[in-house]
Amino acid sequence: MTSATTGGSSTTYVVVDGENIDATLGASILEGRPAPEQRPRWERLLDFARTTHQQPAKGLFFLNATSGYLPMSFVQALLALGYQPIPLSGGPGEKVVDIGIQRTLEALAGREGDVLLASHDGDFLPQIDALLDGTRRVGLFAFREFVNNQYAALSERGLRVYDLEDDVRAFNVVLPRVRIIPLADFDPLRYL
Repeated sequence: MTSATTGGSSTTYVVVDGENIDATLGASILEGRPAPEQRPRWERLLDFARTTHQQPAKGLFFLNATSGYLPMSFVQALLALGYQPIPLSGGPGEKVVDIGIQRTLEALAGREGDVLLASHDGDFLPQIDALLDGTRRVGLFAFREFVNNQYAALSERGLRVYDLEDDVRAFNVVLPRVRIIPLADFDPLRYL
């Protein structure tokens, strides 16, 4: 097995809970539906994973297709960016995306590979905890201020949190976020 600090596995799996990222962006940051220019550039998550872990990245993008509608233009865009879209459907009240991601994270625990999950959702805590076995690098792509607080305890075991805007630079615009800024990262020009 490889060391969690050095990696060395052959692939980084980028698992995207697009609904969660979109809902957090819209409801908590923009207070409304994001305009196209305010949406994440999803390819930057894969690029960040490849660069940071120095290995290939495989993107898995989960979609809720319970309504029977599949947004083909978005699916085609995801395919062009190198993601594998995973449209799931289920019964009333089923959190199909969460269940699909939970099952995927559980399956990844049984194989080699680093994991980066794009979500703020605490529903994945048990699966992320299980992945922190010392043999892989595990991280979250999120807006730091909205990450479920229970993930903080996992940082001691190696969980890394990468801010979508500051670390990944997944946006073409500056988002109207209010958050704690480390003095070393403070850029006054952003506010002038």
